[in-house]
Amino acid sequence: MEVKVTHLDQVRFAIQARSHTVVCDQPQDNGGEDAGMTPPELLLASLASCGAFYAMQYLKARNLAQTGVEVKVTAEKLKPPARLGNFKILVSCPVPLTEEQTEGMMRSVHHCLVHNTLLNPPEIKIELDIPAPAESAAK
Repeated sequence: MEVKVTHLDQVRFAIQARSHTVVCDQPQDNGGEDAGMTPPELLLASLASCGAFYAMQYLKARNLAQTGVEVKVTAEKLKPPARLGNFKILVSCPVPLTEEQTEGMMRSVHHCLVHNTLLNPPEIKIELDIPAPAESAAK
């Protein structure tokens, strides 16, 4: 998987994955134009949409529902260091479930790739690609 982020202007960026582009921006009170979600909001959106996918797959596989799942994710801003924490995922199911089905759906949502990534922090390497200084033409 790969995404590419390109600076557009001020604090707005274009995020590209495959043939899709999403705009990321900051609220007006943080120097932006509020033209898109902030990076932390995109993280919550990723977790919510992944959970919704797994919940919907569970319901579809058992012919319980074909549409209607909604997921809300909240988190608190913590520090130090600055980070998100105390995530809460609320999955709203469109149909009644038995106790067994409820447990099954809970297990399914727990298989979410983003959820598991957050629970098992990955190694993250940061590299810089900096151009070499231009050599002086007047030597």
